[in-house]
Amino acid sequence: MGLKFFNSLGRVKQDFTPLKAGEVRMYVCGVTVYDQSHVGHARVMVVFDLLYRWLQQSGFSVCYVRNFTDIDDKIIQRAAENGEDVFSLTQRMIAAFHRDMDALGCLRPTVEPRATDYMPQMIAMIESLIDKGIAYLSDGGDVLFSVRSFSDYGALSGKNIDDLASGSRVDIDQKKRDPLDFVLWKPAKMGEPAWQSPWGDGRPGWHIECSAMSCHHLGESFDIHGGGMDLKFPHHENEIAQAVAANGGDFAKVWLHNGFVNINAEKMSKSLGNFFTIADVISCYPAEVLRMFIVGTHYRSPLDFSDQALSEARLGLDRLYEVKKRVMQLDDIALADQLLLPQPFVDAMNDDLNTPEALAVLFETAHRLNKAIDEGGDVTDDWSSFVAMTDLLALVQDDATGWFQSGVNDLDVAHIESLIAARKEARLAKDFARSDAIRAELMALNIILEDGAAGTTWKVKELA
Repeated sequence: MGLKFFNSLGRVKQDFTPLKAGEVRMYVCGVTVYDQSHVGHARVMVVFDLLYRWLQQSGFSVCYVRNFTDIDDKIIQRAAENGEDVFSLTQRMIAAFHRDMDALGCLRPTVEPRATDYMPQMIAMIESLIDKGIAYLSDGGDVLFSVRSFSDYGALSGKNIDDLASGSRVDIDQKKRDPLDFVLWKPAKMGEPAWQSPWGDGRPGWHIECSAMSCHHLGESFDIHGGGMDLKFPHHENEIAQAVAANGGDFAKVWLHNGFVNINAEKMSKSLGNFFTIADVISCYPAEVLRMFIVGTHYRSPLDFSDQALSEARLGLDRLYEVKKRVMQLDDIALADQLLLPQPFVDAMNDDLNTPEALAVLFETAHRLNKAIDEGGDVTDDWSSFVAMTDLLALVQDDATGWFQSGVNDLDVAHIESLIAARKEARLAKDFARSDAIRAELMALNIILEDGAAGTTWKVKELA
């Protein structure tokens, strides 16, 4: 099976062929850096990290561009609330974002452009739109895109322009010629960051930055544009209109959108009070658990977030780490000369990045490994496949023993190790009452002991 994606532009699953053989150019909308990143951001970044990894695994040279929006009304407001300048706030939030993404095992993109570094490109694109009569300067000083001047508006989202107009209202100040028109450039307010332009000091609207940055790095036509489902309209629709109207190219060939994150059957939202930052989650669970949780659902499906779902993801990882631990305890364990992915795994990933099916192949392999270990069989091929799959998914990357001991501080570890040593002495002295008492004491601390040929190991019991 060749590589297939569900293209939001046309709403059909189709074979993927890059515009230039052997090369893929991909743009993904990043975050607005005014606050900590949340679970919804985690889903976007993990999904497109998996796509990035899979495209490379498939033999493509990939240029992956993901932006930072570092100037925006929310950023200006938050900086004012904090009593800090905009640059300091965005620097802090970008650093926090990178910490979160590193913890989640996400590879850094090829390029991470910041909007404030691309004002000349945005201004040039806006000038082109004005020259072509598709944008205009309003009486209030805003430069606006004339939506009705772009005949293909609505092709991505499937929205009808007349239906949109019937649900809109004209702004009270009458700045717009049409209520559907959107801002490309806005005049600066007193005390706000501003850049010089032919229309006076100001700053760009949100949509223009992605059109300008993607075309600058990837060209007027490129292979893949991605982001969350919430960006399909109006952000991505507006991106297409700006870029195609200004440049005349096709812009992005394939559009991929991941589904929403739901909490208690409602879309995650700050206003609803069901908002979780990545830092919040990984303070309670290992970051791999959050990645496993995301990988376990197809990227286009809704993702239902809960403590129970995270606990189930942890239990799944425990099963995989248990296999890794058992294999690593074997004598003369070796990997095959070449780490090959099983064909069913390849077929699943080629089929619109079907990670649930890919995970099923991984768990089947883990089951065979357990059986081979129990029966004293050869594990080389299955172990090599296991490593190839987990490396591709960026799962089961920690030391197995350390994984089961995660969440215990250094003082607890020292105490646990001392109790295990005392239990060993009691057993050697045939003081089995003392040995059993120590085991019971450890169980009360949620510590499970496992006695084997290599000695006693321990792990933390997963709390219900």
